[in-house]
Amino acid sequence: MDTCIDFTLPQGASGARLRQRFGAARAVWAAHAPGEVRAVLDAAEDAARAGAWCVGFVRYEAAAAFEPALATHAADGPLAWFAVYDEALPWEEGSTGDAAHVAWRSSLQREDFNQAMARIHEAIADGVFYQVNYTAPLHGELLQGSAEALFAALLRAQPGGYAACIDTGDEQILSVSPELFFDWDGRRILARPMKGTAPRGATPEEDEALAERLRSAPKERAENVMVVDLLRNDLSRIAEPFSVQVPRLFHTQALPSVWQMTSDVQARTRPGTRLADVFAALFPCGSVTGAPKVAAMRMIQALEPHPRGVYCGALGVLRPAGVGRMHATFNVPIRTLALRGTQAVCGIGSGITSGADAEGEWREWQHKRAFVERASQPFELLETLALEDGAWRHLPEHLQRLQDAARHFSYPWSAQVGQCLDELAAAHPAGLWRVRLQLDAQGRARAEAFACAPTLEPVRLQLAAAALEDRWTQGEFVRYKTSRRAHYEAFAPQDPAVFDTVLFNARGEITEGTRGNVAALLDGRWITPPPACGLLPGVGRAIALREGRVREGMLRLEDLPRVQAWAFVNSLRGWLAAELELPR
Repeated sequence: MDTCIDFTLPQGASGARLRQRFGAARAVWAAHAPGEVRAVLDAAEDAARAGAWCVGFVRYEAAAAFEPALATHAADGPLAWFAVYDEALPWEEGSTGDAAHVAWRSSLQREDFNQAMARIHEAIADGVFYQVNYTAPLHGELLQGSAEALFAALLRAQPGGYAACIDTGDEQILSVSPELFFDWDGRRILARPMKGTAPRGATPEEDEALAERLRSAPKERAENVMVVDLLRNDLSRIAEPFSVQVPRLFHTQALPSVWQMTSDVQARTRPGTRLADVFAALFPCGSVTGAPKVAAMRMIQALEPHPRGVYCGALGVLRPAGVGRMHATFNVPIRTLALRGTQAVCGIGSGITSGADAEGEWREWQHKRAFVERASQPFELLETLALEDGAWRHLPEHLQRLQDAARHFSYPWSAQVGQCLDELAAAHPAGLWRVRLQLDAQGRARAEAFACAPTLEPVRLQLAAAALEDRWTQGEFVRYKTSRRAHYEAFAPQDPAVFDTVLFNARGEITEGTRGNVAALLDGRWITPPPACGLLPGVGRAIALREGRVREGMLRLEDLPRVQAWAFVNSLRGWLAAELELPR
């Protein structure tokens, strides 16, 4: 597997990227003991100043190489590793073979998470530290596909940051981190710590409201400011006097599954500063340790039983920048996987302050893991349409929804979509047909038609036996219709007499059915749950709202005995009278 990088250029033109791949390395330097780390960094810097490209990483466990008081576990690989290349090659978009499929399991149970949170809060109350970054690994098995295919899927799931794929021979590091550790041209240095997270909204209005809430939330702002203060202090160790500045605070950045808050801290470095000096001042980044750093890292070592590895360390590129000069850009390797054979590890975590609560942090972890869940199993975008006597029902609405999903998941849109629908309509000029339209990650479209019999009303509905987990109701595989439907299929009716199952979220709010939306007549008016409850807003639902037949309204489990009538709604079946059986 070729090493490659896809980095934002943080001090260049807006949107500019450094996208390169590398062939065979001229040399590889690795440090296996703390005393060897500085020498590896010096060698990489000297090679870049002499005109070479160097790509590599520093593990979180290398912290003691710069400050012996920084506690970590023993490393499970080289503390620092850099490969040297005589040239950078053009980025290539190519076939990666079979799509990757990874099965993940969490190493941390909710009860253990709650206990760790209690320990952290007790230490904060005792004045040991005021913030700590707590993490745990997800463990996965690569069931299908290659490391290249998995990296390509990760890039689609988390585009636009500081991505790199490194193959050391023993392991592959696949990083799609959105967080800049530092960008240094030998004179000016920029750090961009990332602290503060919120989920993306189900509608543009809700999305903007969540972003604004993140920007203004006291807990999130306090967490961000703590890290900014730590980075200011760290940078001052290598900065010219009075040059440390914070030109931007509380900037919200939209990622596919979450909003993140960043701030900029910059400075001018003192003449003679070396790359190893930069690491000695900043490493590990305060956003993944907490503050004060020494005390926070002691707590991390006590709470986390295994080494973090490259996750939460630093990964980056040194490139030539003129005679005797070089430019270094490193990410903080969050949203990063380590792959050894078929075994994968991906860390997930968050910063804990006195204002954090276990329930909120646990939800944040679920949001953060969405990127790896999206990348770990191939899926297609999906629309179900009605074709009646050769004419499409609500075609513009379906195409718009499919196009919105393609934009969200970075799937290419092609003319194939219209072509395959035209061909299908021409082949089925009479009768009612259920059409399944799918679009894959390469922009290939296909459509199939199935005979559709009339539905006898009222249809029978059942209530789900348990709540749909937050990671689904608050995730993108509910907001957008795809072929990844295991979370729906788990609740599908087993009794052929039952038409569909009515779902609800962990807050006890009704959401939707497994096959369409629902509406209820409550207190004399028809209501349908809003997208914020965690549901796919169907085309049939949109039509009913537009016609004024129904309005959005919250419907909770305790309201069900008062519901006077039910309806099932989707584009294929229309508005169907329904009956819901309540559990006794």
